[in-house]
Amino acid sequence: MLKGIDPVLGPDLLAILRAMGHGDEIVIADANFPADANAERIVRLDGVPGPRAVQAVASVLPLDDFVPEAAFRMEDSSAADVVPPVVQEYAAILKAAGYERGIAAIERHAFYARAREAYAIVVTGEPRFWGNLILKKGAIPPDDGGGS
Repeated sequence: MLKGIDPVLGPDLLAILRAMGHGDEIVIADANFPADANAERIVRLDGVPGPRAVQAVASVLPLDDFVPEAAFRMEDSSAADVVPPVVQEYAAILKAAGYERGIAAIERHAFYARAREAYAIVVTGEPRFWGNLILKKGAIPPDDGGGS
């Protein structure tokens, strides 16, 4: 255990989040997501609900502010315009963490393709369908506020 670090963030997930660079993406997937078929790096958080995993990751991961959106959800194939309740929870968590932009929808097969390119996939125990999220890592400016 570490002070100030969410206990959901175990050593493997912390190492991945720390190693990611600006623009790298991480998938937070529901329990039905085919992670083994789509990732080089996988962290399992079985039994941890998706919103709880998003909250833990958002507590340490800066989101990219050089792009229109830094959060993406899998679109519901049967209701493309409907934002699933689990994604509404993700949006509230990200907003509480300071992310003011929306979560862009990505068609299901395009989401899988993008997930294959992600730095890592975090598999949660989230049982609800469409509980998948991609987050794009941002950069932390130097203390003097200057660029990198």
